[in-house]
Amino acid sequence: MSARGSAPGGLALVESLVNTLDLETGADALETPEARAGLCLAADEDLTAVRELRESLRATLLAHAGHAPHGPVTPLGTLLAAAPLVVVVSTEDGSASLRPAADPAPLLSRVAAAVAEALTAGTWQRLKACEASDCHWAYYDRSPAGRGRWCSMQVCGARAKMRRYRAK
Repeated sequence: MSARGSAPGGLALVESLVNTLDLETGADALETPEARAGLCLAADEDLTAVRELRESLRATLLAHAGHAPHGPVTPLGTLLAAAPLVVVVSTEDGSASLRPAADPAPLLSRVAAAVAEALTAGTWQRLKACEASDCHWAYYDRSPAGRGRWCSMQVCGARAKMRRYRAK
């Protein structure tokens, strides 16, 4: 689990959603009312659909880090295509952004808006999933070259280096 700070802007939502499942222990925080409240899930949101979105996001973040997905998932683009968004133009400075069309916004629309914001800001590719197969925790890669491989150098990175050392 990451010792890094959370991702900037709307990517913090994506990071939080992906990190609701601890692959090492199997604990799914979506089972708790606190986690659902932390993601501002509506009472009627389908948890099966939320989990499908979470795993599609994880597969995409693994791809950002140069890794194959851990299993078959619905492509993220397919899921996000169903998210209703609208263009909002600021009357103050004329800037435009994509925002969820409904209020309160369903999770899918909020994630789609966060992805659009990150694409515009050029930060989308920096959100990655840890290389460790028993982790795949989402983290924001703040390394200068953007080549981070693990959520935490002290945990997952150290384990990987120790495995390589022992293999020699």
